[in-house]
Amino acid sequence: MGVMKRFEQRLEGLVNGTFAKVFKSEVQPVEIAGALQRECDNNATIWNRERTVVPNDFIVELSTPDYERLSPYSGQLGDELSGLVRDYAKQQRYTFMGPIKVHLEKAEDLDTGLYRVRSRTLASSTSQASGPAPAAPQGGYGYPPAAAPPMPAAPPPGAHQPPPGGPGRGPVPGAGQAAGPGAAAGPGGLPGSQVRRWIEINGTRHQISRPTLVLGRSTEADVRIDDPGVSRRHCEIRVGTPSTIQDLGSTNGIVVDGQHTTRATLRDGSRIVVGNSTIVYRQAEG
Repeated sequence: MGVMKRFEQRLEGLVNGTFAKVFKSEVQPVEIAGALQRECDNNATIWNRERTVVPNDFIVELSTPDYERLSPYSGQLGDELSGLVRDYAKQQRYTFMGPIKVHLEKAEDLDTGLYRVRSRTLASSTSQASGPAPAAPQGGYGYPPAAAPPMPAAPPPGAHQPPPGGPGRGPVPGAGQAAGPGAAAGPGGLPGSQVRRWIEINGTRHQISRPTLVLGRSTEADVRIDDPGVSRRHCEIRVGTPSTIQDLGSTNGIVVDGQHTTRATLRDGSRIVVGNSTIVYRQAEG
């Protein structure tokens, strides 16, 4: 059984009890849970072949109405979300520098139903004595980091050197190696695995076979969406490691995984809302 499914089942007993009224808010716990998983993936730091460190301290920023609904139950919800992060890390073979904590905070600039996730690596005293130094706060999902991440402390003599590259990235390709749209990191972060990418709009699959894919209402768009709320050239998906989506100055903007943004990283299962249409981004090795 998947981590997300187990999380949903643990919440079933709460939905009809304590959380019944809270969950009528536009922000759903499952959406936050998915964002926490992506936050781990986006900020995973490879230390050696046996150790990939991910953040353990998460802050979920909510609009004022959603915060007022959820904050009285932040302890219970935080425990459930922490358990989900722990289960997901075990499944992905991630490790932590300290105990996992999930906090709720109010953000005045967010509208009802929107949220942000920020994370950082906080080392416990035991981890500080035996492991790498704690990392600086990470940029939130859909947000660029405020500054380049600090270089990790040099490992002890004889220790395995971590591969080059930043959080969530594999080794830098050698001379003559091109990381084109079809190339992706395979086991151990090595290039060579082929990745298939596609989007699903109202049950219809559209294969992504070019470096960029323009979505819009115009017949000149690569994928046409017949929706009055969609601009002629609404947004563009750019294939890469990772793939991204960019708003092209549309009238109504884009929402990626519950967050209004102009640019965001895409992961398998990311949900994109344009106008009144929902697009699901998919990718798989093969």
